[in-house]
Amino acid sequence: MPTVLITGCSSGIGLDAARTMAARGWTVIATCRKPEDLAARAAEGMIALPLDLADHASVEAAVDAALEHGPVDALVNNAAFALPGAVEDLPRDGLRAIFEVNLFGTHDLTRRLIPHFRANGSGRIVNVSSVLGIVGIPWRGAYVATKFALEGLTDVMRVEMSDTPVRVILIEPGPITSRIRANSIPHFETWIDWRSSPRASQYRETLLKRLYEPSGRDRFELPPSAVSARLVHALESPRPRARYRVTTPTRLSAAGRRLLPTRALDWFARRS
Repeated sequence: MPTVLITGCSSGIGLDAARTMAARGWTVIATCRKPEDLAARAAEGMIALPLDLADHASVEAAVDAALEHGPVDALVNNAAFALPGAVEDLPRDGLRAIFEVNLFGTHDLTRRLIPHFRANGSGRIVNVSSVLGIVGIPWRGAYVATKFALEGLTDVMRVEMSDTPVRVILIEPGPITSRIRANSIPHFETWIDWRSSPRASQYRETLLKRLYEPSGRDRFELPPSAVSARLVHALESPRPRARYRVTTPTRLSAAGRRLLPTRALDWFARRS
């Protein structure tokens, strides 16, 4: 059976992707940071490996451990976190911390597996980006920056790898049911001194309510299975697409990026 390594399998998109591919007969190497999540994935019959993308040694150890189980046929880079806050309030170390996981660690993991894919004569790399890798919105500057960077790196790698048997693919989800908002709270509390910000009143009126107050599903929000459906095609189709856009906001944002002037895009961003 083919084997796929998926990062960020604790919940949300990564967890659903792991379960979906396992149900389709793939051997799934599921990576997580927390021991309890690793135990849960192992109980489901997956190969569970610890991985902290911010830790160079952890990335190296995860790759070595994965290859001990045999050939790896595909890599799904899903793990990421958000750091909400105004760009002017984002300290250097906070920006560095989110890039370490969302971009640098992801890139490190990918380039460690590329020689293995080359030697095997095949391989697929699927990078999970976001609608925020297409357009930026207020309060999401750090996350947007990492996803814009991931998109650029992926586009170049796809072109560079076109003369090899390795296929490089982007999936761009919009609003998907997950824990990313709740999981962003510790990062927000660590790095953003909102009380000292000139935007303190705006934080109270907007971002704090969104982070801390229970709310229903976002408009157009889809379950993680919507992403998994595209992932199946990306991994199993003989001719996978270069990118898969999931949810209506992602498709509209991509169209708007091509067709609308910057002032119009800014207006939409402010409204969001």
